[in-house]
Amino acid sequence: MPEQPDSVSPQPPKSNPAREVEVGHEVRLRKPHPCGSYDWRVVRVGADIGMRCLGCDRRVLLPRSEFERRFKAFINRQP
Repeated sequence: MPEQPDSVSPQPPKSNPAREVEVGHEVRLRKPHPCGSYDWRVVRVGADIGMRCLGCDRRVLLPRSEFERRFKAFINRQP
């Protein structure tokens, strides 16, 4: 009979705050927009994240995976 490996409790997945983003939240990203602002307001949530720059009001669409890499912090979570 083969030996059973020691049971190792699985670790819970690390919480990613970027996954909790909702429309209306204001976020700070790691890379600045060409206008110089790091701050954005979320206007669409799905497979892509739509955001509006708080510096120049330009609207951009980022794939969720890229948004999660660039996300730095929430500025305001009020919708």
